[in-house]
Amino acid sequence: MTTFVPREVQAGLDSARLAALKSGSRLRLVANGRAHPVLRLWKSGFSLEAGSVPVLRGHADLYDGAIHLFRCLIVAFEEENGEMRFEFKRLTAVADRAAVDFEIAADAPVALIAVSDPGE
Repeated sequence: MTTFVPREVQAGLDSARLAALKSGSRLRLVANGRAHPVLRLWKSGFSLEAGSVPVLRGHADLYDGAIHLFRCLIVAFEEENGEMRFEFKRLTAVADRAAVDFEIAADAPVALIAVSDPGE
């Protein structure tokens, strides 16, 4: 038994699949000052809608809503089923504070309160 789907029906199914992927994801990639919705994300890369983005390469930022997740270096990999797949050459998590080069004790004080001398 063979399965034959007309081109128009296949195009409709592909566009419905892409619409579902876009509406289900909050991830977005910001590159060259423009934001692009991320359809899928995996360990070594991600995909964007093929018709809506140029071939990107270089530095980009990955966001989940307003939360900055990663700084990355990307290259275009391939186009498949209406998705442009990109691979990470480098993926660095964004920290909310600067890195330190010493160990911070678990019981370290968070602030120093100076007590003035009552005799002054």
